[in-house]
Amino acid sequence: MSTEPRINDRIRVPEVRLVGPSGEQVGIVPLAKALELAQEYDLDLVEVAATARPPVCKLMDYGKFKYESAMKAREARKNQAHTVIKEMKLRPKIDPHDYDTKKGHVVRFLKQGDKVKITIMFRGREQSRPELGFRLLQRLANDVQDLGFVESSAKQDGRNMIMVLGPHKKKTEAMAEARAAQDARKAERLGRGAQADEGDEVEDADATLADDVELTDDVELTDAEHSDDADQAAEAVQDQAEAGDTAATAEQPAEVAQDA
Repeated sequence: MSTEPRINDRIRVPEVRLVGPSGEQVGIVPLAKALELAQEYDLDLVEVAATARPPVCKLMDYGKFKYESAMKAREARKNQAHTVIKEMKLRPKIDPHDYDTKKGHVVRFLKQGDKVKITIMFRGREQSRPELGFRLLQRLANDVQDLGFVESSAKQDGRNMIMVLGPHKKKTEAMAEARAAQDARKAERLGRGAQADEGDEVEDADATLADDVELTDDVELTDAEHSDDADQAAEAVQDQAEAGDTAATAEQPAEVAQDA
């Protein structure tokens, strides 16, 4: 069966108790009058209380109402905390390195606000030494006492010994802190990206300025070269003029000698 309310023409009653768009009470009106008002306001007639006599209907934008209801349900699911029990299995004669690894997982679970079930597995003749498992559980509980507490003390269960650790921090608090840390990391990444873009713009400006300076130097060098060429041309003309004057002076005595 559909859980959605009846709207508009699907409402099959002779009269309804009508609620206006702003929540005002209109009163008991015939269904035809309620549908007419819905068309006048360009809204939907939605049955909000089908078991009432007469049924209660409201004028609203049903599409917008469904969207807002879906968003509220999504936010409620996001903030909902589910109790999860993680499990970690150890051996009585566990290697120190393996113990540190297992303890790291327990710490992570407790930080997330989850309970942790610690199981010590006995094999063969280890079953005759339950004190080994008890000491190992006590050691683990002391190592993580800042993050969790012993919710269920160690007890023998066949070949296994079980202890349950509970977190000091609630699941909702852990989820809120995780989201805050994620938002902080995202903001930091965005800030680094903006700084990198500003650095690229500064480098581009410096490169453009260097190109302008180099171009100016080339222009000045070209002007200097033109000036040197002009000076050399003037000196050449002056040398030719002086050579011409010297030749003319040398020819004058010769002509005078011929006249004599």
